[in-house]
Amino acid sequence: MPAARTMREVVSDYVSLTKPGVMSLLLLTELLAMVTAARGWPGWGLSIFALVGGALASGGASAINCWFDRDIDAVMGRTRNRPLPAGRIGAGRAVAFGIALTVAGFLVFALLVDPLAAALSLAGGAFYVFVYTFWLKRSTKENIVIGGAAGAMPPLVGWAAVTHGVGPVGLALFALVFLWTPPHFWALSIIIRRDYQAVAVPMRPVVVGVRRTKTSILAYTLVMVAASCSLAIWLGPFELVLALTLGLIFVALAGRVLMEAQGMRWARRLFQFSMLYLFAFFLGTALVSSLAR
Repeated sequence: MPAARTMREVVSDYVSLTKPGVMSLLLLTELLAMVTAARGWPGWGLSIFALVGGALASGGASAINCWFDRDIDAVMGRTRNRPLPAGRIGAGRAVAFGIALTVAGFLVFALLVDPLAAALSLAGGAFYVFVYTFWLKRSTKENIVIGGAAGAMPPLVGWAAVTHGVGPVGLALFALVFLWTPPHFWALSIIIRRDYQAVAVPMRPVVVGVRRTKTSILAYTLVMVAASCSLAIWLGPFELVLALTLGLIFVALAGRVLMEAQGMRWARRLFQFSMLYLFAFFLGTALVSSLAR
């Protein structure tokens, strides 16, 4: 007989289905996009409701992703101890949990934030579940390239929460995250490529090889940096300095990844820096926008 589980352990497993690490980065881009749109603090009430809605929407999509991917998660080393493949949560309960969070997130946005923000949030979650998880992830090496649109939605959601529209700056922030996603995730996929190979998921290093993946990382990084500089059109020269400073570090690391003949030292460093980059860029952009009032 399996040992009885405590309430804390059960709650911890359900929370893990929401992928808190991924969620935190999404919520940061949402909130800092709100600060950028408001050119200052958007207010406690709006911020809290938007973050709650974003957490519910992100968590719901992630839980459904965990439910669908439970077969391959059981094989991959970094995921086999997740609650579903380990048998600690049943498949039916997991998908019901994900759907409930998704509905709750939409209602919070629709009733307490903004209808457009609600629609964009729901569209992002649906894209992640139906387009990326159900279709692209297991069928094409371009899964991350196209699927990145889901992770790029929070800045648009945050922008809409404040302005009730999207606007060129909101779209530019969306484009930045969309272009950031491939080099960020390809660096990770180089590190854990054997896991993806074991479950026949066509991540780029598995399909085209590590060398070509490294070339793609550098190419996308250059395009991403160029796109980040476009924000200076609306936010001024300090934004250009921010974009170039952070972007050149990203390019330098991508170059080191490309030049590394063996090992994954620089791929790990790039993956770690890419998360810091996104936070620093959005924080810096929010500060530039606030100071430019």
